[in-house]
Amino acid sequence: MTAPLTQTTAKVQASKALTLSQEGMMAGTCGAATMTLWFVLLDVLAGHPLSTPHMLGTALFTGGGELMPAAHVECSLRMVGAFTALHWLVFEILGALASVLLILAEPNPDLGFGVLLCFVLSAEGLVGGVMMVAEPVLHAFAWQSVLIGHLFAAVAMGGYLWRRHAPMVIYP
Repeated sequence: MTAPLTQTTAKVQASKALTLSQEGMMAGTCGAATMTLWFVLLDVLAGHPLSTPHMLGTALFTGGGELMPAAHVECSLRMVGAFTALHWLVFEILGALASVLLILAEPNPDLGFGVLLCFVLSAEGLVGGVMMVAEPVLHAFAWQSVLIGHLFAAVAMGGYLWRRHAPMVIYP
C-alpha cells in the first residue's frame, strides 16, 4: 500500500530537482548572455569585434605572453569559442549554486542575508582576484568595463532569481 505513495514522492522530488537544475541553468544563461552582449557591444563600438574574448582566452589558455593591443591582433575564432564556452560554463555553475542556496534559504529567512552577502563577496572577490593575477590583461583594456559587465550580469541573474523566488523573505 505504501509503494504508490513512495513512487509519487520520488516523482515529486525528481521534478523539483529538474526544476532546480533548469532554474540554475537559466540564471547562468542570463548572466553569461548579458556579459557576452556587453563585451560584444564594447568591442564593436571600439572597432575591434571579438577582441575581448580573444584577449581573455589568450591570457587564460596561453599565459598572456602573446597579449597585444586590440588594433594589432587578428582574432582567432578558436580562442574566442574556447573562452566563451568556459565563461558560459562558469556562469552555469554559479547560477546552479545560486539556485541551490536560495532553495536552502527560502524556509529560513535568517539565511537569506547570508546568501546575499555571499553573492556580493564572491562577485567582488572574482573581480578583485582577476585584477591581482591578470596584470597583462589589465594593461590591454580597462578594468572598469569588466566591473560594469559583472554588475550587469549580476543584475540579470539576480533579477531572474528574484522573479522565481518573489515571496522569499530575508531578515538582516
